[in-house]
Amino acid sequence: MKFKLILIAIVLLNVGLSQAQVTTTEPKVGLVLSGGGAKGFAHIGTLKVIDSLGIKVDYIAGTSMGAIIGSLYASGYSAKQLDSLFRTIDFDAVINDQFSRASKSFYERSNFEKYALSLPFNDFKISLPSGISRGQNVYSLLYKMMMPVSEINNFSELPIPFFCMATNVETGEALQMEEGILAEAVLASGAFPSLFRPVTIEDQILIDGGVTNNYPIEELKAKGMDVIIGVDVQDELRKREKLNSAPEILVQINNYRTINDMKRKRELTDIYIKPDISDFSVISFSEGRDIIENGEQAAMLQLNALSELRAKQTGVVDRPLLKIPEELTISTVYFEGNQRYTRSYMLGKLKLKGENTLSYDKLSQGISNLVATNNFDAFRYRLKKQEDGTYRMNAQVTESKDRTFLRMGLHYDNLYKAAAIVNVSSKGLLFKNDLASLDVILGDNSRYNFDYFIDKGFYISIGLKSRYSQFNRNINAQLILPEDDPRLNDINKIEAELRDQTNQFYLQTLFQKDFALSVGAEHKRLKIKSETLLDPSQEGGITFENTDYLSLFGGLKLDTYDNRYFPNNGVSFNGDLHWYLSASHFNENFNRFAIAKADIGYAFSFGKSLSFLAESSGGFQIDEGGTNFLDFAIGGYANNFINNFGSFYGYDFISLTGNSFVKATLTADYELFKKHHILASANFANIEDDIFTTGEWLSTPDYSGYAIGYSVETFFGPVEAKYTWSPENNSGFWFFNVGYWF
Repeated sequence: MKFKLILIAIVLLNVGLSQAQVTTTEPKVGLVLSGGGAKGFAHIGTLKVIDSLGIKVDYIAGTSMGAIIGSLYASGYSAKQLDSLFRTIDFDAVINDQFSRASKSFYERSNFEKYALSLPFNDFKISLPSGISRGQNVYSLLYKMMMPVSEINNFSELPIPFFCMATNVETGEALQMEEGILAEAVLASGAFPSLFRPVTIEDQILIDGGVTNNYPIEELKAKGMDVIIGVDVQDELRKREKLNSAPEILVQINNYRTINDMKRKRELTDIYIKPDISDFSVISFSEGRDIIENGEQAAMLQLNALSELRAKQTGVVDRPLLKIPEELTISTVYFEGNQRYTRSYMLGKLKLKGENTLSYDKLSQGISNLVATNNFDAFRYRLKKQEDGTYRMNAQVTESKDRTFLRMGLHYDNLYKAAAIVNVSSKGLLFKNDLASLDVILGDNSRYNFDYFIDKGFYISIGLKSRYSQFNRNINAQLILPEDDPRLNDINKIEAELRDQTNQFYLQTLFQKDFALSVGAEHKRLKIKSETLLDPSQEGGITFENTDYLSLFGGLKLDTYDNRYFPNNGVSFNGDLHWYLSASHFNENFNRFAIAKADIGYAFSFGKSLSFLAESSGGFQIDEGGTNFLDFAIGGYANNFINNFGSFYGYDFISLTGNSFVKATLTADYELFKKHHILASANFANIEDDIFTTGEWLSTPDYSGYAIGYSVETFFGPVEAKYTWSPENNSGFWFFNVGYWF
């Protein structure tokens, strides 16, 4: 680095001595930046050297990533500022259109965080999306960064004149983009096929400009440029030993044209800079620091040519620090393109009402709320400053034509064993704001879930649920046998088949986006049977429970976790009260009773890698109902328990039972690598009959357990292995989970 600074100092000294000798007209300098995905970070490194020498650039042309970097540089950002900004961006989240969990509606969070794959399923035909990402996050990020020049419609009026290349996917023709919304033009230039969906501008469907012109040097020369600085981050043809997969062969085929074109275009380039990016790919966004450094090193190899160019220029290039407005006052909002969704619906999602003063981050969050509904393929907006200093938002929306989806996932855990889920979801089935969803779960324990929800947001929403679950398991005998059964003296556990079907009708309203109150009625059919214990009067074993229960219920939910499975921050509360009114004739001793329970959690973090999750739960029965099948039971590890069952490390499933309980759990999560977690947990509980009456709930915990585990986040859900043990019974259990819980 010291050597580099000395060289630059010598060059600047020579420039200063030679400027007095310059008598000819200054050359017009053009800068052309090629596409190359993440490899385009090298452009920033080259621009840092150009800035350090004080070279004035008169026109910029770019394609794809070259268009993104070039447009920001043309907007007035220095290379140093771009370097700092790009280091703070999570490119995985931006490129993949990942929206924060808070952006999704309460219903979508609770019902759709269990599928690995989602495909449009219209007219009973599966179709593939035109791209993995809609590019909405990319557009929002670019527009935010380009706010200082958002009023400029003609790109030749930018601080440095600029144009970029895109491709008309219908005609295959290259399109030179020189006016419009700068962020939208650049988004089209970088719409890499299959990764990003095409961008529609003035009825033209556009994709990545690299398909037709990845290095627009001739178009740049036509602007009257005398000297061209070119930065080429395109791939070279690969050797045979690296052509060992279909994707690599397809990339090689695509590179034939661009590489052949470069043989001619390189001759047209006065100062040709070719960073060494052979060790990187178009998606190496996590290695941006190294790629930028390579771009800087490549530019240093052309230091003499760059310094000679600077010697022919006079004056000083001033690139002040650009600032994005921290707050905006939006006075009016205009929508175009909406047909199925009303203005009030969209304003509600954007959280805009009347004249609003808000931060740009709050505005971006509102846009994410709208797009995360998946009701829109695109939301392109422009902010126009008014004479009074407020902004008018003009938004062009494209409603999604996809209303039905086929979703799938895989899962394994120690309770339900192996399973595959197939889901069909449909929006607008009967009403504009409704959603119907059917899960069919096939495997060792087949199940189904059906949901129908008419979403009225902060008004009264209506829901229907139906769920069927089953599993075979050794169950604590106290959950099955009556208190006076003499067999309890000899039997601790009974291998039983549990079948549960639950149907609910409910009304729900939101106090805030993350806070829901619901009331409703429930029908539950519960059947418990064992073939282990024999009864001469019952063929094939004993049926302990075969009852239909009717109840009323109320619930209160709060959920602000940033991640369902590995939260770093947020609060969760789930309170439930069930009043059981009647039971079918099988339960002859039934009396009306109620069950109240609540779970609360708080997640917080220290730094980027270490987070903690503190959880507490409790419940009790009001009056004696003449049944213990709906008592509380804890033990094992799972996230999809039914009824009043819950997890507890150190014990097997459904091991500890009682009509009341309290439990506390603390989990430490250390993210060793990205999406790789080391987890350590401790939990403590008291559970038996009437602990809130006897005061036992305040005593020293009777049960404790500990767990250590390793979890990896994958596209089909967490892959987890946990070893748990308890000092009371001096035994341990392994628990495994693969895939999202359902």
